Order: sequence, then structure tokens, then C-alpha cells
Amino acid sequence: MDSQRTKPNARRLLIQGARGSIPNLVFRAVVQAHWRKMRMKFNKSGQLLLVSAASLLIAGLLTACGTNTVDFVYVTSAQAAGSSNYGEVNVFEVNVQSGFMRQIPTSPFPSGGRNPVADAVSTDNQNLYVVNQDDNSIVQFAIGSDGKLYPQNTVNTPGIFPSAVSVSGSNLFVLDTYQPLNTCSNATPCSGSVAVFPVLPAATTSGSTTLSGTLGSALQNGNLNYWPLSLPGNSSDILKPTGISVLPTGDYLNVAVYDTTANTGYVFGFWIDPATSGASVPATVTCPPVPTGLTALPAGTLCPLNSPPVAAGVKPSAITSDPSGAHVYITDAVAGTVLGYSVQSGALVPLTGGTNGGNSFPAGGQPSAVIVDQSGSFLYVTNFLDANVTAYSISSGVLTRGTSYATGLQPVAICIDPSQNHYLYTINYLGSSLSGFEVSSADGSLINTQSSPYRSNALPTAMAAIPHNSTAKK
Repeated sequence: MDSQRTKPNARRLLIQGARGSIPNLVFRAVVQAHWRKMRMKFNKSGQLLLVSAASLLIAGLLTACGTNTVDFVYVTSAQAAGSSNYGEVNVFEVNVQSGFMRQIPTSPFPSGGRNPVADAVSTDNQNLYVVNQDDNSIVQFAIGSDGKLYPQNTVNTPGIFPSAVSVSGSNLFVLDTYQPLNTCSNATPCSGSVAVFPVLPAATTSGSTTLSGTLGSALQNGNLNYWPLSLPGNSSDILKPTGISVLPTGDYLNVAVYDTTANTGYVFGFWIDPATSGASVPATVTCPPVPTGLTALPAGTLCPLNSPPVAAGVKPSAITSDPSGAHVYITDAVAGTVLGYSVQSGALVPLTGGTNGGNSFPAGGQPSAVIVDQSGSFLYVTNFLDANVTAYSISSGVLTRGTSYATGLQPVAICIDPSQNHYLYTINYLGSSLSGFEVSSADGSLINTQSSPYRSNALPTAMAAIPHNSTAKK
């Protein structure tokens, strides 16, 4: 009865509100007809359907806001933006069911410097480090539980024009294109170098707070705070570092370089001092002296292998290892190949089983990036000129080439989602996009993810990824 009594009141309100715009009699007739139809529609079955539809809508909204995000992917873009001409970082969330990528609402974020060219995440996935080449800087960002970035601290690299970065354990390793010498510049190039920054834990000392993930001062190498790259017997050759990779075991670092003087490639190997009690220095390396004021070398100190650098094709462009640390792979941009090595006591030994029994395996035009999936069963290479990614199967380190899959123009970086090992993404420099693929665990084949490719800011250069729910809340 109450509901029947309210309807005439509602009709009167509607009619009163309409005076002055529509003739009253016509409007009254229209309203009365509307209410007659509504009384017919809202029978019991109609009410049930309405409730069911509302329930489904609410459930859908809750699902969309729930835990469908499996990863966050961080993509640096070299295109200058804003009054400071900083680069930017796009933040994408990955859907667990489809691999679909979309930018989070507050993306992109300023990179904190000009021309960001590389990025990496901390071991605990709570910090992102962005390398800004034109400012010779590394910017630390804290990562929120929603993927957002919060700038924290900035450090300058010892050398000039940093180009690549890797994080392992409590250390960050960075390559500089040139050593910090007054004579080094693009006009008068010199050889590059590698530097090590400790990643500090949270601490409070004398009222001063150090945030987790803050980078400490670069470690000492005698009187230097970097390790110069120099070819034994040909110290005047100019070596340009092109890639850096730490073995998953955390004990050895490999740096790929291009000898611009002799037009050939090499790999330099270093043992990473763990500075743990009982750890002995391998006889195959030589460590620098203990810094003044310390009683032992700090953790992360690099000790070069005594053996000479290993030959690595013509022009190495990228380097990676398998999850076991038993094999290392390097792409050669000029020869269009992938070079394979086994790791023996930290030293790289060329594989056999490739072309003509050597360690070379065919790739595409100007291979630019390489990655091994978390199972160690498949390897993927982006080919810059061909605008595709090629899949390989791995058996005892030996590669068997599979199918190539189209990407956007000029793919320059590649990553596999860290949560499930189920999705693979490339960033495409000239295409200003990301290409997404679903990875078959059976044979490593790829199929496009939903709505791939995904738009990024102009000229993307690098990317890193973390699993969802692995970050500290903000």
C-alpha cells in the first residue's frame, strides 16, 4: 500500500518540475502512460531479473578492481617531456588471464633525468633504478603496491654516458660508455668502464634515516671508483661496453664490449667478492687492494679473471645467461648470430653444436636483445631490422632455431613476466609500442596476447618487470 501511495506524489513532482517548458496537459498524459508501463514491467519476475543484473554488474566491478594484475612492467622512454626535458617511465599492469597490458592511471612518471636508456629492479622488487644517460645519473624510485613510482635518491655514475645496468643481491652494476677522463668525449672517445654501487638496507643512524634500496658510494678499485675496460696487449684500442649480465648464482659478472678499433667483440669476466666469512678468493682471479681504513674488501668488489677476455663475434649487442648459470648467450648485431658459451669456474668456454661445429647459431637482422625463460628450456632474440622475435629451444646449452614472430618496428628490449613465465613482451623503439605474446610451456611457441601491440610513449628504450603484490605498501 505504501508504494502505491508514493506514485501519485512522484507524478505530481514530475509535473511540477515540467511547468513552463511543456504544455501541462500533454506532459501529464505522457507521465501517466509511463507509470502504467512501469507498473506492468515491475512484476515479480522483472524484479528478479533486475536484481540478478545488478548483482552481475557489481561482481564484474569487484573483479576488475581485484587481483587480476599479475605483473607491473616499467618502460623507459627517451622522448623528452616537461619543462626539465626529462624522459619518462610508462607503468603497465598485466592481466593474469589474457596478458593484456594497460597503463596504470597515473602513468607516465618523469624519469628524473634526460635520455633514460636502461632500468632494473632491486632483488626484493621494491625499487626501480633508472639510468639517465645524458645526466650520467641513476635515479632510485620506490615502488608502491599499486605499481606507482616514488622518486627517492639520485647518484652520479663515475664515468660518462651510462648505458646498461644490472642488480644482483645487494649490489648494482653499471656500465659507462667512457671512463671519467678529461680527454674522453664523443669527439675523442676512450674505453668504457664498469662501476659497483652497494644497495643499502633501511637504517637509522644518529637521527639520519637511510631508505631501503638507497645506493651507497661507488666501491673502490685501488685509487679509482670504477674498473676500466682495457684489452691486454692492445691498451690503446677503444672498447665500447654493450651489455652486462650477472650469473644467477651471483658470483660472476660478464661484460660484453665492442672493440671499435679492431672491429671485433669480447667478453670480460669478473668474480664478485661476497665478503662473507670463510669465502676464499679463486686462484683464477686477481683482486684489488683493500681500501684504506677497511680490513677486508667490501661485498661486491670486482676481481678480474686472470685469463684474457673471450672472443665474442664482431659486435656484441646483448648478453644473458640461463637460470642455472651454466650457459651464457651473446647476440652479435653485425653477424646476425647468437653465440653460446658454457661456464667453467667463471670462465666462458665456446659451445660446440652450432654452425660448422662452433658456438654460433643463426639469428635475424641485427639481433638486439636476448633472454632465456625461467625454465631454461627456451631462448628468445629480438631482431632489430626484421621487426620480429625468434624462438629457440635449448638442449645442453645448444640452440635449435624455431619460428620468428612479428613485433613492432625496431624491437630493442625483451622481458618475460616474472610471476608465471607465461607472457613475453618486446618494446619497439620506432614503433613506440610493446608487443605481447603468450608463451607455450610445451614448445616455446608464441601467440599474440589480447589487443597487442600496446602504445607507449615515443621512443621506448628499456624495460623491467616485477610480480604483483611483491612490493611494500605506500
